[in-house]
Amino acid sequence: MKIEQKLWTKETGWHDLSGERLSQKPQLVLVFGARNLMEDQQYFDQIKSFYPESHIIECSTAGEILDIQVRDNSISLTAIFFEKTEVKFTQTDITNVRDSLEAGKRLARELPQEGLVHAVVFSDGLQVNGTDLVLGLNDNLPPLVSVTGGLVGDGPDFKKTVVGLDSVAVSSKIVLMGFYGKNIKIGYGSFGGWDTFGIERLITKSKGNVLYELDGKPALQLYKDYLGDKAKDLPSAGLLFPLRLRINEDKNTEVVRTILGVSEQDQSITFAGDMPEGAQVALMKANFERIIDGASVAGNMSVELLGSVKPEFALLVSCIGRKLVLKERVEEEVEAVSGVLGKKVTMAGFYSYGELCPNTPTEKQCRLHNQTMTITTFREE
Repeated sequence: MKIEQKLWTKETGWHDLSGERLSQKPQLVLVFGARNLMEDQQYFDQIKSFYPESHIIECSTAGEILDIQVRDNSISLTAIFFEKTEVKFTQTDITNVRDSLEAGKRLARELPQEGLVHAVVFSDGLQVNGTDLVLGLNDNLPPLVSVTGGLVGDGPDFKKTVVGLDSVAVSSKIVLMGFYGKNIKIGYGSFGGWDTFGIERLITKSKGNVLYELDGKPALQLYKDYLGDKAKDLPSAGLLFPLRLRINEDKNTEVVRTILGVSEQDQSITFAGDMPEGAQVALMKANFERIIDGASVAGNMSVELLGSVKPEFALLVSCIGRKLVLKERVEEEVEAVSGVLGKKVTMAGFYSYGELCPNTPTEKQCRLHNQTMTITTFREE
C-alpha cells in the first residue's frame, strides 16, 4: 500500500503533505471537505487532473481530519495505491428517507461478492435512516463481510450534505466500496465516552427515526425541559445532549442517537436512526476526559484484528457532537488515536452526522452509532 496526501486551503491552495509522490496510479482517492467546496466543479476538475485514472470519492463534512489536525473549510485528499488488493465501487440515489432499507439492499446486491472481505459506505447524512441503511447492507452482503463508514456532514448547519463518486458531489447519494482478496487486513472500532444522567424513559410513540412520545409525553417538550435555555438552539443544541438507546430485548446492547431535526408542529424529534417503541432511553452529557479517552479505546479496538502488525492507513469518522463539545481541544482526540496507532500510520477522515461500525472488533454486523469516534484500519500483507 502506497499513500500520498494533499491539502487545499483558501490561504495556500493545493500543497503536498507527503514526502514522496506516488509513482503508481492510485485506485482510490478519498476527498473530504466543506460542502460548498465539494459542490464546486472546479475543485473536482483539479482533483481529476491530479488522478485522471483513479476512482474519486467526495464527501462533505462537519470538519476535516488529516494526519493529527482538524480543519474547517478545507479539502483533505488521500490517494491510495493498493499493491495486492482490488477495490470496487457502486452507488445509488436516495430521494426519500423511507427508501433507506431498499437503498442498502441495492448497494449490497450491486457490489460483486466473490472475494469481498470488507465494505465502506459514505451516505448522505440527512436523507437517510442509518439504521435501515445498515440493515439493508447487513442482510444482503455475505455474512462474514464487515461494513464501516459514515453519514456525511454539513458543519453545524444540517441543511444539505453531498457525496460523489467520480463526479462532483451531490445530495441524496450513497457510495459503497468493497475491498477484495486475502492480502488486505482490516480492523475497526467505535467508542463514545459520554455519561448518562437523569432517569431512563420509555419510548411510547415513534415511527422509524421520528420520536413522538417518551413516557406518554411529547418528546420535544420533554427535551426542552431538560435543555432549559439551550432549547432555543435546537436542533444543534441537541448534539450536546444525545440519547442512549437500549436496542434489544435483553437490554445489553446500547447505541447512542443524536438529533437531526425537530418539529414544533407535532412536538417530534428526528434522529439519525430508528427509535423503536418499547425501547428505553436516557439523556447523555459530555465528559471531556472520557470523550478523549474514548478515542483511544476506539483506536485499540481498531487494531485488535490486525494482531501485532501496525496498520498502514486509518480512516477516522467522528461525530460532530464531539467536535462541538471539545471545541479548541478537538485535536486531542485525533492525537489520542495517533498515540495508539503510531505516528507512522497515515490518518484521514471527517466529522459526521453518524458513524457506521460493528459494536465490537469480533462482530460483523454493522450498526449506526452517534457521538462516537469510529476507526477503520487497513494493512496489506
